Parts: sequence; structure tokens; C-alpha cells
Amino acid sequence: MKTEIKLKIKQSFVGAFKEGCPLIAKEAIINLEDMHEEGTIINLYDVKHHFIAKGYYGRQNKGYGWVLSKDESELIDDSFFEQKIKRAIGQRKAFFNNDQTTAFRVFNGEGDGIGGLTIDYFDGFYVINWYSEGIYKFKEQVVRSLKKVTPIKGIYQKKRFDEQGKYIEENDFVYGEEPDFPLIIKENGVNFAVYLNEGAMVGVFLDQREVRKLIRDHYAKSRTVLNTFSYTGAFSVFAKLGGAVKTTSVDLANRSLSKTEEQFSINAIDPGTQDIIVEDVFKYFKYAVRKKLKFDMVILDPPSFARSKKFTFSAQKDYKDLLKEAIAITALNGIIVASTNCSAFNMNKFKGFIDTAFKEMQKRYKLLEEFTLPEDFKTIEAFKEGNYLKVVFIKKLDD
Repeated sequence: MKTEIKLKIKQSFVGAFKEGCPLIAKEAIINLEDMHEEGTIINLYDVKHHFIAKGYYGRQNKGYGWVLSKDESELIDDSFFEQKIKRAIGQRKAFFNNDQTTAFRVFNGEGDGIGGLTIDYFDGFYVINWYSEGIYKFKEQVVRSLKKVTPIKGIYQKKRFDEQGKYIEENDFVYGEEPDFPLIIKENGVNFAVYLNEGAMVGVFLDQREVRKLIRDHYAKSRTVLNTFSYTGAFSVFAKLGGAVKTTSVDLANRSLSKTEEQFSINAIDPGTQDIIVEDVFKYFKYAVRKKLKFDMVILDPPSFARSKKFTFSAQKDYKDLLKEAIAITALNGIIVASTNCSAFNMNKFKGFIDTAFKEMQKRYKLLEEFTLPEDFKTIEAFKEGNYLKVVFIKKLDD
């Protein structure tokens, strides 16, 4: 039985908790000095000692913990975790029955009732992401529950909770068998090579599945495509399979070259026929302008925050200027796929960045499509920040 402590909540925050907000923010807590050990069960009360909710203490960049239950008597035990995980997996039954897509999210944090915890599925293997030391204290319960409610080949984990909020490097294998890597999974019939044992990033971002499909099925044909911040080239592979004339993938990380070549190769595309460039994206934009290059499609999916030798990029501050760089090298009637996973602003503000960028470039545009998280990345209305993904397809119009 884990220790439980009482937390007093400021009156101005009580309404949000009652309406279902799952995040326990530092600013909401009156008696912060009583919080010592992460993983402690915390019971929230208002200043009149009325029970509000029960959760756990786990510090991450978003707050000091997460609400788990509105029932004061509910135990946060094996049964609690088993019930939550079983329900989440049951809601994704259609994904398990789709042999054309064998990788998806099976548990999405607060959307499935346990903030700070996500679980992804890769063709029978599961990857558990722990976002605080607090939720990691429940590792045994989570692993036991997962093993109990679904068939499993193996389990890996990613610890993302050191003091800088970064991934903790260590052996990620937890249970079962270890596959031969790369593990080949499918997404809408396309092959991806993933490595569950190579650090925080396994080789594909699952939340962009619907965006990649749309690029392949409706936008890539006969276009030249520039994929910036390309990581392992997933967008480029889908674009080429959709009939793109040529793809150019640009990423600063040295590993992006071999990883992108691998993704092309396992889909029977000769990587030598595509341009794969290891370079700072901002430097490449300047090169493209100098050489008067124009692309029929430009894909922008930068990290929320990135630092190179000469420049620090923050999506909140710099996305508008990044868009202006993209507009300059997009052909008339070309498409810009603008994407961000930054939770600090909403879709309306993101569209404001787009509008301002085009106005400052004195160019006209039309919004064609927009996406947020796919259905396996379950979110709740009471915590809009959890629906972090924003993707907009933009057509650059004639002057």
C-alpha cells in the first residue's frame, strides 16, 4: 500500500478539477511542503476540507501530478491499472484486427485515465513510456496488468524523467522475447523499420499516420517534395509511394541518412534515386533560395524546441518565420504541410501564424485540410492541451 497524503487546493482551481481537469499544477497546491516522495498517492481537498479527487505525485514539465479518480475510497492497486489498460485496449480492437497497420498507441496518458503514462504497440511488442519518476513507481502494477489483459511477445520501456526532462539511457528491455532488429511493422500497407532498443525514438512517430496516408493517396502524385526535419524519412517514403517525382529529405542528425535509406529500401525504393541531405534545415532554406529551387510540396514538422550551433528554434516563437522560409521555396499552387506538436498554443493560434506568415510574404493561400491527433491517441475535452498535434495543408495561390 502506497503512502497517501492530503493536499489543499486553492479555491480558484477547484472548479477545473470538478469539471475533469486531470493535471495537478504546482500553482494549485497550498501545502507544497508536504510533497516529498514521487509516486505518493495524493488526496485533493478544498479549503473547507471537502474531497475533490485522488491522484499521484509525479513531477514533469506539465505539473506535479495527475488525477486518477474522483472516488475517495478507490484503491490505486493492480485492479485499478488492469481495469484502465483493459478498457483502453478494448477500445482499440479495430486496430488489432487491421493487418495493414501493425503499430499504434494502445494507452494515451490522461486520455485513458492515467496521466504520465503511454503505451505503444509494435506488431505484438509493447513500449511503455514513463514521463515521471512518480508514475514509474507503479511499474510493477502496469507491467503485470498489461501481461494479464493481452497477449504479448515482449515489453520495452522508455524513461523520460531525468531532471532535464530527457530520456534516461539504459537497457530498455523489460519482459518476454527480444525481436531481431529492425522490427518491420506496417502502416497503411507501408513498411517501417523500428528499433525498440535504440533510445527514446524508435523510428516512426505514430501520431502522423493519417497525415502520411493523405499525402500518399491525394497530394504527392507528380510533385517534387521537400521533407524538412525529416527524421527517418517517413513522409518521404509515403510521398514517393504516392507518385512523387522526387523527394528531398533534410535533417541535421547524422543518423537520418542511414535510417532514411533503410526506410526507402524496405519499401523497394532505391534510396539513390532520392535526395537525402544531412544539414541544418535553416541553412538548407538559404541554399534553396540562393539556387532558386522550388518544390511542389514542402513538409514542415519541426520539434517544439531544437538547438543547432548557431540557432535555437522554439515553435511558439519561431514557427511563423519558419513558414516564411517555406513559402519562399514553394512553387505557385504548391502545398505546404505545416505541422507542430507544441502544446503551448492551440489550432486557432497556429492558423494565425500561417496567416501572418503569408501576409508578411505578400502571398495568398488557401487552407485545404487540418488534422489533430488520430483516434488511438485518445484525449479528453477537459484537458485540451493533451490534443497537442496540429497539422494544416496549405495551398500557395497565384499572386
